[in-house]
Amino acid sequence: MAKIITVANQKGGVGKTTTSVNIAAGLGVSEVKTLIIDLDPQSNATQGLGLDPNEIENSTYEMVIEKEKVNSCITATEIPFLDIVAANPRLVGAEIELVSVIGRESILKKALDPVLDQYEYIIIDCPPSLGLLTLNALAASNSVLIPIQCEYYAMEGLGQLLNTIRLVQKSLNKKLQIEGVLLTMFDARLRLSQEVADQIKDHFKEKLYKSIIRRNVRLGESPSFGKPIILYDASSAGSQDYMSLVGEILENDGKKIG
Repeated sequence: MAKIITVANQKGGVGKTTTSVNIAAGLGVSEVKTLIIDLDPQSNATQGLGLDPNEIENSTYEMVIEKEKVNSCITATEIPFLDIVAANPRLVGAEIELVSVIGRESILKKALDPVLDQYEYIIIDCPPSLGLLTLNALAASNSVLIPIQCEYYAMEGLGQLLNTIRLVQKSLNKKLQIEGVLLTMFDARLRLSQEVADQIKDHFKEKLYKSIIRRNVRLGESPSFGKPIILYDASSAGSQDYMSLVGEILENDGKKIG
């Protein structure tokens, strides 16, 4: 039975999609059968895995809005153990189209039911908002992973996200947990990075991952080449950091990497 992890933070520029793609890729290269769902109309996760959104016929839009079966929406990636339900430009209108749908917050959960036995992990990349697409992801998930950048206003908006998680736990998904909090864009040369890290550690305590994603040029370059960092530059700091995170996720679930 797949464990479903949503990567969410309505604040933009925190490394949300980078984290989704590289966790999924790291699991894939570790031979852990994984599916990533691109639920962001910007389609960055789709592009980050080398696919052209404009060439995707059956996407998350068709799966969520047109009730296309999930198996017909799955596309293989160049990593043998990693598949994707990609996004295309039609997803832009999904938020509005969902408003009038009965049971609109649970559509994704029902759509994913047929493939839960086909994967060990399903990673969902959300849009940078707390709209109906993100609610669908939270309602479908076992847990939510929150990336936070080590910069000014790092905690801005987190209260709103945590409140949304509590509301989802109360009314839509009682089993939803916080998977963990991930520090991104950490620069050891800056006192600010350490101050933010200390502040977040005080706030989230044991929920904070030991793995930290350092600011890394190669990590920033990799999406423009349509590759996760493990394929773009396996020896880079970014690759090392995300593989460390993948190892931590697997260890927390009682599994071994590789």
